[in-house]
Amino acid sequence: MGGRGAGKTRAGAEWLREQVVEGGARRVALVAPTLGDAREVMIEGVSGVRRISPPEERPVYEPSRRRLVWPNGAEGFVFSAEDPDSLRGPQFDAAWCDEIAAWTRGRATFDTLMLALRIGERPRCLLTTTPRSTELVRGLVGEAGRAGSGVVMTRSGTRDNSRWLAPGFVDSMESAYAGTRLARQELEGELIEDPPGALWTREMIEAARGRLSGETAGDDAWARVVVAVDPPAGVGPGADACGIIAAALGADGRVNVLADASVRGLRPLDWARRVIEVADAWGAGEIAAESNQGGEMVRDVLRAAGCGAGVRVRLVRAVKSKYDRASPVSAYYSAGRVVHRGVFRELEDEMCAFGASGLEAPAPRGASPDRVDALVWAVTLLLDAPGAPPRVREL
Repeated sequence: MGGRGAGKTRAGAEWLREQVVEGGARRVALVAPTLGDAREVMIEGVSGVRRISPPEERPVYEPSRRRLVWPNGAEGFVFSAEDPDSLRGPQFDAAWCDEIAAWTRGRATFDTLMLALRIGERPRCLLTTTPRSTELVRGLVGEAGRAGSGVVMTRSGTRDNSRWLAPGFVDSMESAYAGTRLARQELEGELIEDPPGALWTREMIEAARGRLSGETAGDDAWARVVVAVDPPAGVGPGADACGIIAAALGADGRVNVLADASVRGLRPLDWARRVIEVADAWGAGEIAAESNQGGEMVRDVLRAAGCGAGVRVRLVRAVKSKYDRASPVSAYYSAGRVVHRGVFRELEDEMCAFGASGLEAPAPRGASPDRVDALVWAVTLLLDAPGAPPRVREL
């Protein structure tokens, strides 16, 4: 698996050439999303088999038979993932499959091909792709994680091959898309999955993506700015994180998530100072801290850390479960009422894993959704979600 321009096609072509010229393969299969892809990318493309082969080893392509013939007599046959049944009958000792994440009938094509890899001393198959969360890709990635499965996975990012790409291309793409799902999938070659039942999906978050557009702390565009805190119960590397989220209510009535400043392992005074720094940076007039883990002590710690009289410390207490509190906030995202003013990778990963299967399974220590908890408090307070308790504002 690799990013765009990471050299996957070249790797596949070189591997196939090695199988035919040095490995003794006599009948090989080339499978692409379409027949056109097979010819234009795998065979005739700038990194295709014919282009990378020395003249004395270069195969001849016969379009009418969809066949490659090497000087040593080896043959390669071209197939499309649109027609799995075309793989019934032939047999091979090697196969190269390209862009399997784009196969329209991925699992059927792959399974039929596997049944055809039945000759030679060691039939093998190489698959090259930019990842997408398809049934076939997920299954293969799972197999690669099990000992003795016969599946080995390697990864490469676009930057790994930047030497052979246009100058400035990688920097330009990373500048435009850094941290987004698109960059992680298409540039870093990372398989990103949305667990079934999670309250947020990557598509939902990408739809909520916005940019700062020059807004600064204290800008009049923000009607109200809060910093929400989910204090940890312990201290040290194994403790839960202290969730710290800054958010603002815009003039258009939408919540703008401004920063994820969450930290792990700090003592109470240290994470409290972190909270105050974030509040000062964004001009927050209110710090909302969950009081389930310490009650009034949370307020005292913030005051001891230097929280001034101009910033209201509001203690909020969780009565409902995490899932029940988060559900309305997920609905706000679906309705377009929340905007992420930047990329918050760890927060967004946590969001897309939260509530999988619709249950709140106990999380291992250090894996509590602390960032999500803080986010939920921030959005709930700013939008006055249904079910929020009445409150009195000091004048």
